Amino acid sequence: MSYLLLALGFVLLVGAGDLLVRGAAALAERLCIPPVIIGLTVVAFGTSAPELFVSVGAVVDGAPAIAVGNAVGSNIANILLVLGLPAMIQAIDTHERGIALNTAFMIAVSVIFVALCWLGPLSYPHGAVLIALLGFFIWYSVRNARRARRDAVADDVGTRPKSAWLIAGFIAAGLIGLPIAAEITVEGARQIAQSWGVSEAAIGLTVVAVGTSLPEIAASLMAAIRREHALAVGNVIGSNIFNLAGVMGLTALILPVPIAPGMLNFDLWIMIAAALLLLPFVLGEHRIGRFAGIAFIAMYAAYTAFVFSYS
Repeated sequence: MSYLLLALGFVLLVGAGDLLVRGAAALAERLCIPPVIIGLTVVAFGTSAPELFVSVGAVVDGAPAIAVGNAVGSNIANILLVLGLPAMIQAIDTHERGIALNTAFMIAVSVIFVALCWLGPLSYPHGAVLIALLGFFIWYSVRNARRARRDAVADDVGTRPKSAWLIAGFIAAGLIGLPIAAEITVEGARQIAQSWGVSEAAIGLTVVAVGTSLPEIAASLMAAIRREHALAVGNVIGSNIFNLAGVMGLTALILPVPIAPGMLNFDLWIMIAAALLLLPFVLGEHRIGRFAGIAFIAMYAAYTAFVFSYS
């Protein structure tokens, strides 16, 4: 029953997340929001909605290790898995305008988050700092987007609804379905952790993190296939910023979040290392090609094996 709950939770998370993304993208298009902002904000935040509901639900349910593990593990998976898989299909160009600067901001947010964790447990003041960083990122993205030339919204979000009622329906279905799916996912993950004798942190860092990253995987795969490279990378960068500044910021505002010693000594540093892996690609002349994609996947497999071995 635990596995069925987890599988059902993943299915609902993907379905609800997809509806929310399509509805949000259609709303942005209808309101003439510049498309440059779509990858870094609308799509990224929409695909990160599962992480938000899972983390908040986990803390409320008394499983803070799953909450932190979900956010940190999702950020690791977003770079190594979400970018690694598309790169094996189509080399990803990381030299679009704004990618380097936003990558630097993602790394800065990651470093600040790690510093706050060492000052933890994460509580209201820490959450306020993280939310402020998210607000600055949104303001900066909107300001820059207004200067950019308006173009067609990328097709990676799938078929978009056209009518106002359908757009509202997609968004409402996503917002209603995500908390329900999150509750099911957290409960299934906790039961599996108990039956395997594996820590909740390990489950959050791997199983739940990958499950809540499935919308990002789908979006980035489609972006790579359609050669929308900026959208694929922007989705990952924006999602990672939202996971730390938005998801953990809001979670810390609700309830204090303790940080496990293993997370402080290992997983947070893996997250920083994964973020730094992007620098040679966004600052150099190389694309994230098939060889790099295979290397990213291999590193993620090694990390997952290590987490389960020492949990």
